[in-house]
Amino acid sequence: MNDQNQYLSDISAIKNMMERSSRFISLSGLSGIFAGTYALIGAGLVFNKMYALNESGYYRVYDGSYPEDLMYMVFIALAVLVLAIGTGIYFTTKQAKKHNLKIWDVASKRLIINLLIPLSAGGIICLMLIKGHYWGLVAPATLIFYGLSLVNASHFTLRDIRYLGISEILLGLIACFNMGYGLMFWAVGFGVLHIIYGALMYFKYER
Repeated sequence: MNDQNQYLSDISAIKNMMERSSRFISLSGLSGIFAGTYALIGAGLVFNKMYALNESGYYRVYDGSYPEDLMYMVFIALAVLVLAIGTGIYFTTKQAKKHNLKIWDVASKRLIINLLIPLSAGGIICLMLIKGHYWGLVAPATLIFYGLSLVNASHFTLRDIRYLGISEILLGLIACFNMGYGLMFWAVGFGVLHIIYGALMYFKYER
């Protein structure tokens, strides 16, 4: 009986070693929570820029034709991206040190490469959509390509991220049929879903 327990223990140890060598498992749930919070704040700032309130309720004051407003939205998006990446690096590094894991190894390189391939393609397409003034398709495209990036990267990290990716893709597809509500879908996809995902990851792996 003791030999069998030792055998199972050895198998489990080997499995964990293989998992650590082939997958990047130091992603922090807290980084997802913060990224989602930044996205919601950014969406709120853009909403205040695009909409005004009168006695009938909120009405849209931005039609995509004002360069200064477009630059404002680009600035907010970049600020959210920089804050999310910075926070992600901080908490992921902290998580890796906690478990005595390397932050930059073969697994993390594979993760980054497979994340960037669909993300880069999506970024180019979104720039073309903006150039062609197809404003209504930008938010759905960002959600869909971001979801594809997460699904692609899920093979090299915790598989839970795959479900977040699928959710982003589905949300982006729904947004394609609801033009004019891109900001709302963007807030849900990059804000709410990230917070939910981050909280689940935190309670599942980090507590």
